[in-house]
Amino acid sequence: MRLRCAVLDDFQNVATEVADWSPLADDVEVVPFTTHFPDEDTLAAALADFDIVVTLRERVPFPASLIARLPRLKLLIASGMRNSVIDYAAAEAHGVTVCGTASSSTPPVELTWALLLGLARGIVQENGALRSGGPWQSTVGADLHGRRLGLLGLGKIGSRVAQVGLAFGMHVSAWSQNLTKEYADEVGVHLAASKEELLAESDFVSVHLALSDRTRGLLGAPELALLKPAAYLINTSRAAIVDQDALLAALHEGRIAGAGIDVFDVEPLPTDHPMRTAPRLLATPHLGYVSQANYATYYGQAVEDIQAYLAGTPVRRLP
Repeated sequence: MRLRCAVLDDFQNVATEVADWSPLADDVEVVPFTTHFPDEDTLAAALADFDIVVTLRERVPFPASLIARLPRLKLLIASGMRNSVIDYAAAEAHGVTVCGTASSSTPPVELTWALLLGLARGIVQENGALRSGGPWQSTVGADLHGRRLGLLGLGKIGSRVAQVGLAFGMHVSAWSQNLTKEYADEVGVHLAASKEELLAESDFVSVHLALSDRTRGLLGAPELALLKPAAYLINTSRAAIVDQDALLAALHEGRIAGAGIDVFDVEPLPTDHPMRTAPRLLATPHLGYVSQANYATYYGQAVEDIQAYLAGTPVRRLP
């Protein structure tokens, strides 16, 4: 009997196109799901007959309660080698092997700059006006050269964002709780004395921190109040690092020039979510990791993980 493999959240319906699944054809039936399951009950019902599940990033939690409802599940594959929404102890207790894949930091770096540049030069507004016969030139772009870019986090992604900022001729500062002057100097950026200093002095602030107990809610109303009225906030990391209500209030009240957001407290974003209609907001539907090369890696290595599991030698095990 062939095993059944569910591929979750294949919104673009490309999972079986960007990678070669043919090596599994004799042993595994692959079933992509192009819509998101909104709750545990519908997800458990949909996955009841599957032995293998491939899930993207950390969008779909796999708590102990869900794993217990999937008696056929034997292999769970998540894109990336870090996933905070899988209960590994429960997986082990139920005999579920958990594997991951490689993931490139390049796509989120590029999207960060797409959002920043789109905001700075009013790209969406000007394009909409041009295509609809609206006014010819209605915005005055914000300059990057000579302005200060503040980075919350200087890891794999933050350090590469910093290099692009330096290439634009920006002054780049960085801060995180564990960042050292030695590493900041190595990257070529200024180490801000504090989070508050970075927020108050930056013209553009970009978030590149992992979500943890220390970073959850790191930017609340008091922190957002430190930003200049002409400053822009970019978040392609995790929504929970920025207080969503405080950010919405700052946008509606015009206390910052704008925000570029790729991550949300609920994903996919409900149609009536206030983020969909907030002013001064350039928003994308969590596209940070969504690129042809990354998808080829995710699904190509998912195939490899399945092959290894079938051969009894699973690799890329998580955590």
